[in-house]
Order: sequence, then C-alpha cells, then structure tokens
Amino acid sequence: MSDRLVVLAVDIDNDLYTKTRITGPVIGRKNMLKAAAKLALADPMDTDANTMFEAVKRYDELKAAGHHVIVATITGAEREGYIADTEVARQIELLLDKSKADACLLVTDGASDTRVLPILKTRIKVNSVDIVRMKQAEKLENTYFTLLEKLKEPHYARIVFGIPALLLMLFAISYAMNFGWELPAALIGAYLIVKGFGLEEGLLHSFRGFGFSVDRLSFVFYLSALLFFVISVVIAAGDYFSAQAITSNPLNLASYALEGFILIFPMSLVLYLAGRLIDLRSSRMRYRAIAQGVYIGYSIVALALIYFAASWFLGQIYFWQLLAFSVAAIAAGYGVSALSGLLKRRAMALSRMKDKHVINEIGAYIGKVENIDKKRGLIFVRTEYGNLLSYSVDRISTVTDRIMIR
Repeated sequence: MSDRLVVLAVDIDNDLYTKTRITGPVIGRKNMLKAAAKLALADPMDTDANTMFEAVKRYDELKAAGHHVIVATITGAEREGYIADTEVARQIELLLDKSKADACLLVTDGASDTRVLPILKTRIKVNSVDIVRMKQAEKLENTYFTLLEKLKEPHYARIVFGIPALLLMLFAISYAMNFGWELPAALIGAYLIVKGFGLEEGLLHSFRGFGFSVDRLSFVFYLSALLFFVISVVIAAGDYFSAQAITSNPLNLASYALEGFILIFPMSLVLYLAGRLIDLRSSRMRYRAIAQGVYIGYSIVALALIYFAASWFLGQIYFWQLLAFSVAAIAAGYGVSALSGLLKRRAMALSRMKDKHVINEIGAYIGKVENIDKKRGLIFVRTEYGNLLSYSVDRISTVTDRIMIR
C-alpha cells in the first residue's frame, strides 16, 4: 500500500471540452464529479461521463482500503490520431509531475481509449485496466440505436455516407461525359494517397476557415482564384489535345499540358493568397498569414522551374537558358525566405508577446512566455510546473491578450 496510485479516466476524442468547454486534465474527486455531471447533462448518451463516474467509484474503493490515491481524467483531441495522442502524452506528464504517482489504474470505455496504454506504459506502471460497458448496449436493439447516434457524428458520417456518395457521383459524371473509368480511378487514387500518407489532417487544417462568404471582401479573391484555376485546366486540356496532332509521345503531351496549365495557374495562387491575407489579418492571425505567403511564394518558384523544364524538354529554349532560369528561381526562393524572416521578426516586435499566457487550439493551458528569440524565430514558454518549452513562431495562430499555438 506504499504506492501512490492514480485512477485515470480517458476521453481520447475530447468530448469533455467539445460539449462542456472543460479542459483536461481534471484532477480530484470534487472536480471529477462536477465535470462528469456537466457532461452527462450535456449528452446523457455519452459513455465518457459513465467512465468518469466509474473512476470516482474505484477511487472511493481504493481510498477506503487505505491506498494513497488520486483520481483524474485526461483528454485528447476531437480528431483522433497524432494530435490526440500528443495531447494525451502532454497531459499525462503534467498529471504525473503534479501527483508524483507510482502506479496507475486505467478506466476506459472501450477500444478507442485503450490506444492510450502504450503511451501510458512508457511513463508509469499500469497495475490494472477497467473497461466500462453499458448494460443496455448488450441488447441488440440498443446497439442499433448506438450505431445510429455514431452515424450522426460528422467524422463517421463522412466515412459511411460521404465517400460512397462521392464515388457514385464520380462514376455517373464520368459516364455521362464519356470520360471512361480512368478519371474517377485517378481521383480515387489521389484520395488514397492523401489518406495513406497522412496528409488529410494538414489539408483540412489548411482549408478550415477558407471563407466562402459573400459578407467578406476575400470572397471576390477566392472566386477569382477558382475561375483562374478552371481556366488553367481548360488551357491545359486544350494544349494536350492540340498537341496530339503533332506528337504521340506521352512525355511530350504531358509537357504541353503542363506549359498550358502553369501559364495561368500562378495567378490563381496569388489571388488565393490575397484572400487568405485579408481573412487572416482580420482574425489577427499575422503569423499564419506570413506562413501562407511563404508557401505560395515557394510554390510559384517551383512552378516556374517546372515550366522552364517542360519548355527545354520540348526544345523551345536552350539548356543554358534553363540553367539561367533555374539560378534566377533559386535566387527568388532565397528572397522569399529572407523576406519571411524579416516579416516574422517585425511581427514579433509589434506583438509584445512576453509574459502573455499560451494555450493550444483545443483550449488547454500551456504556460507563460518567458523569453523571445527574434533571430531564430522562437518563443520560450514556462509551464506551471517549471518546464521550459520552445515554439516556432510558425505555430502561432493568434496573438491577443493571450497566444494560441497550433
């Protein structure tokens, strides 16, 4: 009975914050009961509330048996995966730093939360795992209603309904326009690449807040960017089919199509950037606006290199001209990088970030800014437990009375 135990409930998808705005970790019997009751009132069908009540029950039992024990709940993130696991690891370390616990009793509501076990076992000894099962869910009819509730959640609805619907529409459109099965197959392949290499989260994050609203000035720029993108695709298709009368070499055909596409597409990127800058500056996301500009600057430089390479491949320019253009593109890339550093340092000087509190995007408190390194573009944050963390300014989303980082 000499071990200091922690009875730990896990909410990997962060329903606690989503439905009650309570951030983890929640520590102590009183705070646990208050948070669990608030979650149960917000959503009586959520099993995470029952998990928290079960954790309190186990805490009472161990306390009565004479153990040195505390009870707590840790949370992840709404979109499960790397972000959720990282947040769980951070909260576990905060909890252990505060409680000095020697061993853990994990209370979970099923397989989605047991993914925490490998993370937990690297930091503390796990003495027991208690899985909470709702008695009603064992009956077939209640399983049916449980599945219906899950299908109402956007994450599961996109998988079960959205993807099959998109596939059916793609094949229907392709059949109606006599494109054959190749175009839908290529789009499906592109989607599988995005999923397989874990790019989905980054793409969704980039397009979140894209801002197609007629109430915003940026709407004009986004609409124009979309129009220029469509024009680029039309020009590329026209050049491809026109080139078929000249050559049947697939590489030559692809080069003609690339030339036609890249001719107008950079204008689409510039207009998109203008819209994003308007939205981000109005939201006081100065640092993200700088990052967006850098990414698009590099993209335009890369597109220019591809355009000149295609022109050389088709015999439209000499090799020495390709080399000269490549050197100019590299110099332009260096200029974009230097301008980015200058803008970041200027933004850091204007923001007065020192001594401001720092939170992440799900509302969890991280600490207070202790120091700023303008040369390297870093801020140093002292946590409430004395640890010193460093973050790049690229991760800063907003700076108001507090700082939010991604």
